[in-house]
Amino acid sequence: MSKKQKKMLARILVTAALFALGFFLPLTGWAQLLYYLAAYAVIGWDILWKAARNIAHGQVFDENFLMALATVGALFLRQYPEAVEVMLFYQIGELFQGYAVGRSRQSITALMDIRPDYANIETEGGLEQVDPDDVAVGDTIVVKAGERIPLDGVVIEGTSSLNTAALTGESLPRAVQPGSDVISGCVNESGLLRVRVTKEFGESTVSKILDLVENSSEKKAKAENFITRFARYYTPAVVIGALVLAFLPPLIGLGAFSVWVERALTFLVISCPCALVISVPLSFFGGIGGASRYGILVKGSNYLEALAQTEIAVFDKTGTLTKGVFCVTGVHPEDGTQEQLVEWAALAESFSDHPISRSLREAYGKAVDHARVSDVQEIPGHGVSALVDGKKVWAGNGRLMDKAGVAWHDCHIPGTIVHVAVDGLYEGHIVIADEAKPDAAKAIAELKRQGVRRTVMLTGDAKEAGESVAKQLGLDEVHTGLLPADKVERVERLLREKSAKGKLAFVGDGINDAPVLSRADIGIAMGGLGSDAAIEAADVVLMDDQPSKIAVAMRISKKTLGIVHQNIVFSLAVKGVTLLLGAIGIANMQAAIFADVGVMVLAVLNATRALNTKDIAG
Repeated sequence: MSKKQKKMLARILVTAALFALGFFLPLTGWAQLLYYLAAYAVIGWDILWKAARNIAHGQVFDENFLMALATVGALFLRQYPEAVEVMLFYQIGELFQGYAVGRSRQSITALMDIRPDYANIETEGGLEQVDPDDVAVGDTIVVKAGERIPLDGVVIEGTSSLNTAALTGESLPRAVQPGSDVISGCVNESGLLRVRVTKEFGESTVSKILDLVENSSEKKAKAENFITRFARYYTPAVVIGALVLAFLPPLIGLGAFSVWVERALTFLVISCPCALVISVPLSFFGGIGGASRYGILVKGSNYLEALAQTEIAVFDKTGTLTKGVFCVTGVHPEDGTQEQLVEWAALAESFSDHPISRSLREAYGKAVDHARVSDVQEIPGHGVSALVDGKKVWAGNGRLMDKAGVAWHDCHIPGTIVHVAVDGLYEGHIVIADEAKPDAAKAIAELKRQGVRRTVMLTGDAKEAGESVAKQLGLDEVHTGLLPADKVERVERLLREKSAKGKLAFVGDGINDAPVLSRADIGIAMGGLGSDAAIEAADVVLMDDQPSKIAVAMRISKKTLGIVHQNIVFSLAVKGVTLLLGAIGIANMQAAIFADVGVMVLAVLNATRALNTKDIAG
């Protein structure tokens, strides 16, 4: 409990004691007024101050104004105990609400407890702990066993295993050794590591993730925006309704003025929209926190809400549904040797960092002599051309061969085909295969169970390779041979084919698919450990690259929305009935207190269920 909450608890206990004692003291006249004014001041001074301050800033109609108007009115009607009672129970509800929000924040902090407190720098006197912000790129830090890695870097000495659970939700440790990339937020479980820093703290993975989670509340869901708009019109309406209730019936001879003023004050207490204003954002906050437990980072409650409405899921292939770890599975030369064909392709692709290029260099198995290669041109969606030993080499897909004016033929083996031409002559092709992720088929099946009616794969691979993966995973349709611009066009077409309320989610690696990620209703990136581009590009980031986590995110979204709708219906129903009963004189001030504080407490209790996602990932 915070210091502020402890002070509020002390005020509540003092006021409760004074309120209870008042029933046993022989108080009358001025003594009674002064006694209850003292109790009222202890419990309600801050509400009166907030109401006055907000009025001075032009924000008249809020719950502070309603509570101040209702309780001050009760004091004028000499209902002293009732005025104190209303304010006392309102503050009890506020304390409970503050505790619930604090508990949710603490839970999220525990889930995302990845902010490092210090970094170890070696000095002549030994290790010195410094602020991570003070460490520069290129510096060497020391991470002892049990410590959290404070900055992104590369291991230069030592071997160990890293606990990545705070980032990915997975308990399986990750082995590192000299040359391994490490990212901030992971815990070093065993050996001593010396790490060369590659990013400043402000640009590190841990800093970006913390910023993402902390700012997620800025992007509000439709339900939250509805509550904001509702409160903007609702509060002035109930104040006007209370004024009409207080003055109109007495003026037309339906009873005494004091009776209707009392009903109007009860009406004001009942009308406070605290339950909605507090519980709806708290529900989304809990849902986002619960998702982070599974390594699912959601950038705003609007995206969490949209996940539940997904009806079309579109996937990139490489690195999303497949591992992105390519290996050469076939070498088919036309006239020369297999070794010569691989050498031409590996040298031509030697300056590219694409997974296919890396697999060709691995198949070559020798150190690449870059002096043999010049005039390299990478042609997006086609391949590369280069001068190798003075000869013009083309390495890529069939479209590249057409561009080079070279006659070529396809391969009967499924996979990505790299055709090779030298000085205008076709030299053969190399087959490169990629393996589907272990949970990819499960992910597609789970999405269909969640109500996704259409699953689509978009890939730049050849038709045979793309269709082979799509059939293996159970996708509804696949479009192959696509350039980046073609993917955007396909997504545009699919967006036109979805229903008015349905959403389209695109799942990609966050680097090559940025245009499509931004065009979809929901962009979901396979973030991976340390992928800055993924964290920047998408609306939802899966930190462990598991496509099955998309269905988990959808289940969390649906549970959160269910809680939100329960709170809206429950709060409005109880408020509506009690307002009517208060207006006709059946509901008294005690009923008003239940309608306000009781409903708020129940709604907040229900909202905290969104944080509990233990039953979701099954």
